[in-house]
Amino acid sequence: MLQAEKSDRVRRIVVALTVAGSVIAALFGSGLLGGAGVADAAGGAFAADATVLAPSGIAFAIWTVIYAGLVLYALWQLAPGQAAKPRHRAVGYGVAASALLNAVWIMCVLAWRIAESFVIILILLGVLLMTFVRACRRPRRGTVAEIVLIDGVIGLYLGWVTVAAAANLAAWLAAVGVAAWTQAPGVPGTVSLIGAGGIAVFTAWRGGRWAPGLATAWGLVWIASGRWADDPSAPVVATTAILLAALVICVSAVRFRIRTRAERSQAPAGVPGPADTVVSRRS
Repeated sequence: MLQAEKSDRVRRIVVALTVAGSVIAALFGSGLLGGAGVADAAGGAFAADATVLAPSGIAFAIWTVIYAGLVLYALWQLAPGQAAKPRHRAVGYGVAASALLNAVWIMCVLAWRIAESFVIILILLGVLLMTFVRACRRPRRGTVAEIVLIDGVIGLYLGWVTVAAAANLAAWLAAVGVAAWTQAPGVPGTVSLIGAGGIAVFTAWRGGRWAPGLATAWGLVWIASGRWADDPSAPVVATTAILLAALVICVSAVRFRIRTRAERSQAPAGVPGPADTVVSRRS
């Protein structure tokens, strides 16, 4: 067996095992396997009303989509025909590292290690940023599977963790008694949101994909909802979150349009793009 084949086999197994471990950890984190879930652990530091950056509970439904996408990716990359594909080689270990770090983050929170959980989520954010950048380096249009299971899943994961990192910072500092993270006007929270928005704008512009921006906007909107409708009330934080969500979506739309135009202009003559296919079907 060639060395490349051995490396591909090891990578695919590592991805499958780490994603499986992340899903199992998520079941513990949800409380389905007994004990307190993440929202109730660490003295309620991650509850929907714990800080000015805590999203409303429904925001966490995005994890269902992310986990489903990770599982589908892990199964897809195990298919024999996918073993040596360059894009799996580019992002496989990044996906594996992100899954492992997510499981470690859940265990930290359940063990009431909030400071450590913040360090872990920062590392996770860095890993996802690097993996997303590598996912965006492709010389051609991707297949549907690549667009959904690589660009889409990694993008959603990155976009959500961008917001979650800011919320994690708030949970940690509120837990050690910094009152500014639990009451209006929430100036530190506003500054943190702007930082998260800056990362989201970078990923939107760098990748020209919709997924990261949509996930970030989703988290920001539910932070705004919580700060308008529930305690602790913080209208300044809520307004900032809405403005940042709109900015991220606008940048995503502009960059996506620029990227798709560039791809069409670089396509070989006689090879129709998605828009050309739609037009031909209508005619």
